[in-house]
Amino acid sequence: MAGAKGTARRDAYGSSGVDVAAGERAVDLMRAHVESTRRPEVIGGLGGFGGAIAIPAGYREPLLVASTDGVGTKTALARALGRYDTIGVDLVAMCADDVVCCGAEPLAFLDYIAVGHVVPEWVAELVGSVATGCLDAGCALIGGETAEHPGLLDDDAFDVSGCCVGVVERSDVIDGTAVRAGDVILGLAASGLHANGYSLVRALVAQWDLDLAEPYQVRLRRSLGDAEADAAIATAPNEAMATLGDVLLTPTRIYARAILAARAALRGAGLDLHGLAHITGGGLPGNLPRALPDGLAARVDPGRWAMPSVMRVFGALGGLDDEEVRATFNGGLGMIAVLPGAAAAAAIAAIESFGIAGAVVGEVVDAADLGGLRYVEARLEGIR
Repeated sequence: MAGAKGTARRDAYGSSGVDVAAGERAVDLMRAHVESTRRPEVIGGLGGFGGAIAIPAGYREPLLVASTDGVGTKTALARALGRYDTIGVDLVAMCADDVVCCGAEPLAFLDYIAVGHVVPEWVAELVGSVATGCLDAGCALIGGETAEHPGLLDDDAFDVSGCCVGVVERSDVIDGTAVRAGDVILGLAASGLHANGYSLVRALVAQWDLDLAEPYQVRLRRSLGDAEADAAIATAPNEAMATLGDVLLTPTRIYARAILAARAALRGAGLDLHGLAHITGGGLPGNLPRALPDGLAARVDPGRWAMPSVMRVFGALGGLDDEEVRATFNGGLGMIAVLPGAAAAAAIAAIESFGIAGAVVGEVVDAADLGGLRYVEARLEGIR
């Protein structure tokens, strides 16, 4: 029997496991989320073959800066817990906070979601979390793709990736060439593990047979002892009623708007940011030197900031000392800014207005003074 007028039969495709109707319903459910991120520069709407967005007015020589990334194995924990309301924020953060390291304003975002079987409600929830991240970063969700892969992925399996495009005036690009010995290193507090190190986390969850529904306070006390657990809860009271799974799914902090606001405040005073580093895989030792030109190095004092308790928990479970934790996870700092010492106070004030703690955690020195090393940890004296 032929399909109804205006439709086409897809019985064979459906029998292979692809639910086209579910995919169409998922798109309908996500429309409001996508529309909530719209910027004035967006052209057209959801449903085209590509997303279009204009360059904002006022640029003389605009450069487009693009970054693509995924969330990695953190998705396996979201799958295990059946929660899709945070993982999209991680996805946006991984891309938008790379873009802003060049000084670019995040402008547009596209996502790609691969699933074993389309469940419209949870696909829409996932896209909703992408939209939440886009709103936080200030960019528009202008398109994406949801692909159903029956036979390749289990029915409840999924993966996500995305691409963020930002724009910056050519003369305003931050590329680290302005960094000088004597500049200070400003660390911006992380919200937790962000989206890195989860292969180790998952291995330790399996090794110790951890219950993701276990109250986080209980896990803290078992891993760190009562005194350190009490101190951790005092500094992060939102975790008092959380489960271990809740803490592990805490979304990655998005720094883009805070960084752009800090730069605007500094430039209004005749100062500027000299370098930026997004602290992801490889931690502080692997990423901070990327913000520095050859011949310069970072000397960092870990005593100047707090490490999130979840890192201490999994460091203890894995037998990692603090130095290895900072080389595996973000160590408690998700973004680094390098700037003149005279600019630190104004930058911290602007960043803290977004609810993000910042502190001077180190200094830039000649690499020759450190035997050619690009990153060392040492106590710092005389820097505020």
